[in-house]
Amino acid sequence: MSNPTPDPMMPKPGFPTTRMRRNRYDDWTRRLVAENQLSANDLIWPVFVHGGDEARIDIPTLPGVARLSIEQLIKDVGEAKSVGIPLVAVFPVVDPDKKTDEAEEAYNADNLVCRAVAAVKEAHDGIGIMCDVALDPFTSHGHDGLLRDGYIVNDETLEVLCKQAVVQAKAGCDVIAPSDMMDGRAGAIRTALDAEGFQHVRIMAYAAKYASALYGPFRDAVGSAPNLGDGDKKTYQMDPANSDEALREVALDIEEGADMVMVKPGLFYLDILQRVKEAFSMPTFAYQVSGEYAMLKVAGQQGLVDGERVMDEALLAFKRAGANGILTYAALETAKKLG
Repeated sequence: MSNPTPDPMMPKPGFPTTRMRRNRYDDWTRRLVAENQLSANDLIWPVFVHGGDEARIDIPTLPGVARLSIEQLIKDVGEAKSVGIPLVAVFPVVDPDKKTDEAEEAYNADNLVCRAVAAVKEAHDGIGIMCDVALDPFTSHGHDGLLRDGYIVNDETLEVLCKQAVVQAKAGCDVIAPSDMMDGRAGAIRTALDAEGFQHVRIMAYAAKYASALYGPFRDAVGSAPNLGDGDKKTYQMDPANSDEALREVALDIEEGADMVMVKPGLFYLDILQRVKEAFSMPTFAYQVSGEYAMLKVAGQQGLVDGERVMDEALLAFKRAGANGILTYAALETAKKLG
């Protein structure tokens, strides 16, 4: 009697019964078992505001991003709110005539960022406003702190940062985000805010911010690139070679009263993001910085990759690494797509 012809669909003897592809068979199954999902609630939208009347001024090095007038900012924040974005980060494009060595404009209660925040808060409730605390948009030398004999001094800079944080809080800012990387800034700002009755204002510390080559388009956007020139920020921002140091930086900011922490840049530092989240279990955010965003956008525009899918994949990578949220210039378009 001849042996029956083997059924090609039957597993060979000893073939494993576990088939990982079963849960990838249908779209609904893939959605059901997804370990990480991206929603509008995960997105923080960085926006640039200028003091003129022109509604939008395109930024050549940041495709799809523009400097907005205050009036246009109000409209765009309303749109962001309508699609579920919880927080907008406002960055000012300061008039060059108002930039000085001592950054006095940073703590002028009627400066551009304070006027913009007050206008947005008057027009919209139910969406948070975050303000950057650092001096680079306001200094004639383009640094985040005060310059003395070629060196960025720490403690004198803290005094100015505290004044800056207080005027932003008085304007209506909900989240103060010190990005300067001075030692002790989170604690100093917390003390200053509390002394003025702003105990409810949160601090999202740029806790692990690296001296990266990926910030160029941002510096173009806020107009600090010509001021900084060939200078660098390596004496206060972190060395890209270091990861253990990041944990020490984050631990100090948490100890000093930071409510949330951030890793910057994002995609190039996913290992840092994961370590920070696992070590501290704090609300942890990542910034898809201007260079990272621009590279993906330009590659999509040139047809080198599927731009939309690549952006989605990049944002999901932040979630997979442990981010509670992501600062990205793609926030509005992504939130609209997510519905």
